[in-house]
Amino acid sequence: MAGTVATRNEAMIELIKGAWRYRHFVLAAIAMDFRARVARSRLGILWVIISPLVQVAIFSLVLSSIMSQRLPGIDNRFSYSIYLMAGFLAWFPFVEIVTRCVTIFIDNANPMKKIAFPRIVLPIVCFGTAAINNVVFVAVVVVAYALMGHYPGAALLWYPLLFALVSLLALSIGLICGVINVFIRDVQQVVALLLQLGFWTVPIVYMIDIIPESYRYLLMLNPMEWAVDSYHRVFAYGQAPDPTALGALAALAVVL
Repeated sequence: MAGTVATRNEAMIELIKGAWRYRHFVLAAIAMDFRARVARSRLGILWVIISPLVQVAIFSLVLSSIMSQRLPGIDNRFSYSIYLMAGFLAWFPFVEIVTRCVTIFIDNANPMKKIAFPRIVLPIVCFGTAAINNVVFVAVVVVAYALMGHYPGAALLWYPLLFALVSLLALSIGLICGVINVFIRDVQQVVALLLQLGFWTVPIVYMIDIIPESYRYLLMLNPMEWAVDSYHRVFAYGQAPDPTALGALAALAVVL
């Protein structure tokens, strides 16, 4: 057992060393992906924020009159929009990373056959691209909060850690599904469906308080509930996240 653990540790160290040796390749790949998305579209980087903001607007228009009365702790007439954007900040990078990782080995099949590079580079590029998108969206959300008169304050300093944990969880789940997808191509469609269903099992467009207390524990079994709750605490309520939730997210991501 000790020998197996040592071997795995050595393999992990080699992966990290390989990623560092190819750091310029990683940066170039991220930059190329970013330029390609901007060059192919007239609106370019604006699509990163248009899609989530449209979803926020739709849910706000449809549900704000119902849900705003169930948001104690946010003294703002735009309380539901503030709550929504905080939840989407957690959900969108998770979905983006998982979705990209599911097809990461199939999409890069030819380069993997023709070019010698550490395979760990692929998920790192995926993470880097998602990080750029998320930073842009966070900047827009902070500006929107300011226009609404909502200021999370020093709690925003928790954001880098929250994003890192959500990304690590998404990478671990996405890569597991990506490996299986190489052999069973239906996995891609199954994951897309599960992500759509999973959106409604996380309190993003509703408060967990509206769920009967006897059933709430089922939602809390979903690790994304821990992440979304942490984002709500930081961005919507200006509070520090629950350290137990952060520890559980980190442990689960490392194990996966």
